[in-house]
Amino acid sequence: MNYRNKTVVASVAGLTLEGMDIMFISFAMSMIIAEFHIDLATGGLISSITNIGMLAGGMIFGILADKFGRVRIFTYTIILFAIGTALTGLATNIEQVYVFRFIAGLGAGGEYGIGMALVAEAWPKNKQGRASSYVSIGAQYGVILAALLSAIILPTLGWRALFFVGVLPVIFAFIVRKNLDESPEWMEAQKQKKFVSKQEKGKLLQLFETPRTAMTTISLAIMATVQIAGYNGLMIWLPSMLQQSQGLSVSSSALWTISTAVGMIIGMLTFGQFMDRFGAKRAFGIFLLASACAVFLYSYAEGSVGVLIGGAIVGFFSNGMFAGYGALISSYYSVQIRSTATNTIFNFGRAIGGLSPILVGYILQSYDMTVAMTYLAVLYIISFVVMLSLKNIHERLLPTQR
Repeated sequence: MNYRNKTVVASVAGLTLEGMDIMFISFAMSMIIAEFHIDLATGGLISSITNIGMLAGGMIFGILADKFGRVRIFTYTIILFAIGTALTGLATNIEQVYVFRFIAGLGAGGEYGIGMALVAEAWPKNKQGRASSYVSIGAQYGVILAALLSAIILPTLGWRALFFVGVLPVIFAFIVRKNLDESPEWMEAQKQKKFVSKQEKGKLLQLFETPRTAMTTISLAIMATVQIAGYNGLMIWLPSMLQQSQGLSVSSSALWTISTAVGMIIGMLTFGQFMDRFGAKRAFGIFLLASACAVFLYSYAEGSVGVLIGGAIVGFFSNGMFAGYGALISSYYSVQIRSTATNTIFNFGRAIGGLSPILVGYILQSYDMTVAMTYLAVLYIISFVVMLSLKNIHERLLPTQR
């Protein structure tokens, strides 16, 4: 296996484990709420705290990866993520769940941007869209894996046993450390450091070094926020929504999750090819508008067939775009700050967009599914407007790359 493929395999596996863990919360949510006697909004806070941990971990480990190497820090983040996930199964109250989910978030937040940086540095620019899509699909493999494990483990062993599965990524971390070499581009950048001024600004400050850089960073952060808000709003609460509105069982809602994940996978593969061929702006524009329409119309879906097909269509558009963010963000920043930029921007989106489950939980308690889906549709329209403000995507380098 060549180096390009190794970076994809390692990053895919990392996102698979991360996606699995996130969906564990979704499937176990009703049991956790019942055991700790909490309301829906308080339950949604579990996911939000995880995302806040991802923001902190993204910044911390992104900076460390830019300084000490992608592969070394990548393995550390996976181990930390595994520890936090396994500890969640030992929680005796909701406060402990919050703490352990924050720890898991620290590791997961660092893992995403580092993996994307590895891929961006291994693949040529005209193939980064599809390479990014291959990696992003890993999260959907995790969704499918979580659905299968939840259907098997939850009815018999309970929600705690589900999180004990989280110890397995430790094994993966050691495999990665043994078989994946450091990024050649990063290694070359380290050699060139002696020719760079010692007065280099802090890595986070470089994301706002000039007005143009600052505006690009803010715009990308808003787009990432909408992506995560939409995804979490759909995947965290829709299984519960469908159990109530359509009378679906846990097994049936797992089937819906798999159907939606399959739609997401096909959407990601399509988006990656479309982005490489026609450009990021056109690809994001089409998928954002289609997402707004699909999500709104889905609130009127009826019957098991309509729910399954509609879920696949919503997944195709709403999460197909996820495939492009790694390549999009990485393309704007130099190797010296690439992990920092990718982790900070996307995990900012996770932290803020991660608050969406709280708002969706409140909307469901106060209104109905149609209002909740309208809220999500409006988010995609906002992202579309922000996307239009981005200038010359993939055509000119930011000052940080000159």
